[in-house]
Amino acid sequence: MKIVAAIIKPFKLDDVRTALTNIGINGLTVYEVKGFGRQKGHTELYRGAEYVVDYIPKMKIEIAVEDDQVDAVVDAIIETSRTGKIGDGKIFVTNLEQVIRIRTGETGATAL
Repeated sequence: MKIVAAIIKPFKLDDVRTALTNIGINGLTVYEVKGFGRQKGHTELYRGAEYVVDYIPKMKIEIAVEDDQVDAVVDAIIETSRTGKIGDGKIFVTNLEQVIRIRTGETGATAL
């Protein structure tokens, strides 16, 4: 089992969720996050004053999947969240050692 975590632009969230649903992913966790990479923030104008925004708002999605679903999930995220501009985000894939469903006590892939 793996955890696929993706940092994407906020306006791409619905497209990514729809694409994941279409490939059979039934659950995901979404966080509102802020950060920066190569963008290094940007400058905005507010009431005539210019100020620097160091942290860019992003969305973080986490999906627990079986090993054979990882490539499909990654491809769906890339296809739907790519704009071709700086700041499109990143995808991280890490090992998931154990999953336990609290309600039933199921473990492993059946708990997903």
